[in-house]
Amino acid sequence: MVPSPSPLPASLRLAWWGTAWLRGEVVADLMLDAVIDADATHTVTGLAALGLGGDDAAQTLIGGLGRLRAEGATLIGAAYPVAGDAVGLGGPAAFNHAALDAREAVVTDAGIGLVPVRVGAVLTWQGYAAHRRQLPDVGEADRGLRTALLETAQALADLDVARWRPDVADRLMNLRHRGPLSAPPGVPTRCVDLAARGLQAAEIVDLASADDGAAISAGEIRARQDALVPLARAARRALTAAGSPEVWPPV
Repeated sequence: MVPSPSPLPASLRLAWWGTAWLRGEVVADLMLDAVIDADATHTVTGLAALGLGGDDAAQTLIGGLGRLRAEGATLIGAAYPVAGDAVGLGGPAAFNHAALDAREAVVTDAGIGLVPVRVGAVLTWQGYAAHRRQLPDVGEADRGLRTALLETAQALADLDVARWRPDVADRLMNLRHRGPLSAPPGVPTRCVDLAARGLQAAEIVDLASADDGAAISAGEIRARQDALVPLARAARRALTAAGSPEVWPPV
């Protein structure tokens, strides 16, 4: 039986499993299977231009991570920014712009960031110089997500979400029903749970944004969109904190 694709986005898979490999907690084959997942392959490019030796031809994922480890990288952290909320980014501008375009990236403690660029089933991690970043801690992100879920649920109830998107109403009524996530050794249980709830919140936002349902006016459409903004922001911050070893609590 072919395993189902992971629900984790690419940058979170690389942050979790790449960090575990850098720290010697998983073997290379296990890391590669988890990160590449259902894609055909992952490659890395742009490292030579950053002074890491070799040439800038695309190389294998394990080759690219090996070069980062040789530069002293011991962790890989995730970022899920959007325009107006550059959470998980610390610059410089070239890296930030690429990460904002992709809406995700990873940052290593060796001063290198990687931004995923997908072409079909092939994902290439483009290397950039990356500065240190400010991050929400896990507790802050957890509290923010819980608050946003409650406030968004109430706002959508006031807007009669059950009438225009009953599937969204069902998700909001069953927040405890989440699929399990697979994580490597070293990822705190609290971060695995936070990532699961962040993905759940992002899914609710996507479902509620899919169409305008039974909206009868531009004002109602705008009110529904506005109700989702805090939850989308909280979901991105939750995924960023859950995927950033710099702020993980002790295991």
